[in-house]
Amino acid sequence: MPLELPVFLGSARDSTPPRPARLGERVARACVAMLREGDAEPRLVDALDWRTGGVFKPHFAYARGKAPEALEDLAGLIERADGYVMVSPEYNHSMSPALADLLNHFGSSLFSYKPSLIVTYSAGQWGGTRAAVAMRTFLAELGCLPVSAMIHVPRAHEVFDETGGFLADVDAERWRGYFGRGLDQLRWWGEAARRQRAGADDRRPSAFTRDPSQRNAP
Repeated sequence: MPLELPVFLGSARDSTPPRPARLGERVARACVAMLREGDAEPRLVDALDWRTGGVFKPHFAYARGKAPEALEDLAGLIERADGYVMVSPEYNHSMSPALADLLNHFGSSLFSYKPSLIVTYSAGQWGGTRAAVAMRTFLAELGCLPVSAMIHVPRAHEVFDETGGFLADVDAERWRGYFGRGLDQLRWWGEAARRQRAGADDRRPSAFTRDPSQRNAP
């Protein structure tokens, strides 16, 4: 059974700069395409499509089954998933606020005991590496521990076209090998974690499901 691996695009911007706009969409689409080639079932979750607006109210703050339909659907996807790809630009040396806002709507009980892969990008030379450092702590707190390999894409507009395909003048095989290292780790840990969750000897400690105060020490 193929692994279900949502790809979260953590940018809600649709403007310039950078030029061209929506560089992250190119990177996320590339991740989706390469996961499909590896027999996974990816789904692009674009923060631009999930603008919540208004007063922040997380999914777990609603009575069971009473959250807005969009939140319920995304909660179901997160819970079913075997792992996650988190794609983010860098804002002030940290992860995208749009990605943090989207993920903060859901408790760790939906993400926990699954792996994640950090993918960052930029229009400049650093590829979002400093955002990736902050993302490790954030994702570990959610319970979807990042694999050791990370992917950074500097000058993303010089690597991918609008569809997520490689531009004609780049070394596509070299980039595939670079992406493949992280994606292979994600698949390996995703398969291992799925077997463990499904096993008769699964002894997962409980994660909080109702209120963040459940994380508090005695």
